[in-house]
Amino acid sequence: MSITLTGTIERRDIGMGAWALVTEEGVTYEILKGADKDLLKAGQKAKVKGQVREDVMTIAMIGPVLEVKSFDLISSD
Repeated sequence: MSITLTGTIERRDIGMGAWALVTEEGVTYEILKGADKDLLKAGQKAKVKGQVREDVMTIAMIGPVLEVKSFDLISSD
């Protein structure tokens, strides 16, 4: 099932490190490895379309795993 989320990108120093999207509601999703490098910048806001992968386990286990399909960056103006 495809979902659209808006939030802030964060870098978590757990294990080898993990990227997360923290939504405006405070829910944390772990971004699946292989996401576009333009998205993975701590502190930037983005609207992300993707799929929650319940078949994937991670070492960080910081929240549901989100496979990013597309994204739009949101300017901080």
